[in-house]
Amino acid sequence: MIKQNVFIINYNSLYEILEEIKENLSFKIIKYENEEKFLKSSSLDMTNSLIILRPGQKLLLNQNISDNFFLNLSDLPLSINKFLELINIKLIKIKFNHQSKINIRGYELNLNSKFFFKDGLSLKLTEKEIEIILYLNDAKTKHDVSSLQKNIWGYAPNMETHTVETHIYRLRKKISNKFNDKNFILSHQSGYFIE
Repeated sequence: MIKQNVFIINYNSLYEILEEIKENLSFKIIKYENEEKFLKSSSLDMTNSLIILRPGQKLLLNQNISDNFFLNLSDLPLSINKFLELINIKLIKIKFNHQSKINIRGYELNLNSKFFFKDGLSLKLTEKEIEIILYLNDAKTKHDVSSLQKNIWGYAPNMETHTVETHIYRLRKKISNKFNDKNFILSHQSGYFIE
C-alpha cells in the first residue's frame, strides 16, 4: 500500500516530533524549509497529500491549491494523539475524494462505490476487475498473462492457469454489453493494454 504524503513547510519543530515517531505513522512526512522550495519541487503529487503550514503563512494559499489539502492548526495546543487523529481524518477524506472520480479513457471509475460510468450508464465492477483496469491503465504498456498473474493474483510466472484470460474476457464482455465498447481493453501478441 502506498503511503500518503504529509508535507511540513517551515515547521521544523513539528517535523522533528513526527520524525521521532515515523515508524508508527500511517503516512510519509516530507519537510520543506519554506514555501518557495515546496513550490519549486518537481516531485509533488498533491492528489493524495496533505500540507501543514505554520499559522500565518500565506504564499501557498494563493496558488490555487484547494483548502482540502491543508490542515488548519489554529486550535493549538493539541495533544499528539489528537493531532495525529486530525491528520489521519484529513488524509482519509482526501483519499475518499480522490478515489471517487478516476478518469480512464472517457470513463469515470469510482473506487468507493466500485462503479464504472460513461454517458449516463453505470456498471458495477468487482474488486479484481477494478485492479485489472487500474493496473492496465497505470502501466501504459502491454502486459502479458504472466505479468498480470504475478501483479494482480500473486501467482508464480510459470504457473499454468487461465484465470487472467477468463477475467479479461468477462470484463471485456461486461463493458461491451453495457457501453457497446469492444475496444476498452485491447489485446496484442505481447499482452493486454488500455490505450
